Amino acid sequence: MANHKSALKRIRSNETKRLRNKYQHKTTRNAMKKLRALTDKKEAETLFPSVASMLDKLAKNNIIHKNKAANLKSNLAKHVATL
Repeated sequence: MANHKSALKRIRSNETKRLRNKYQHKTTRNAMKKLRALTDKKEAETLFPSVASMLDKLAKNNIIHKNKAANLKSNLAKHVATL
């Protein structure tokens, strides 16, 4: 167990950040799944910018790698274009 007050605080803050990152990542994955399931091009085009924004935020906060975010956005854009 931690012996210093700062180490105890670090443990608490790490847990808070972990839970927040987990929530944001799961929410983004669900939004991507929802976008891929859509068959209406109009709906997909309105949802795509918000999903792309979510991916950019995850990449900015180092929850996912920036190249992974770019690849996911590219694949989603291709999907929307082919509808």
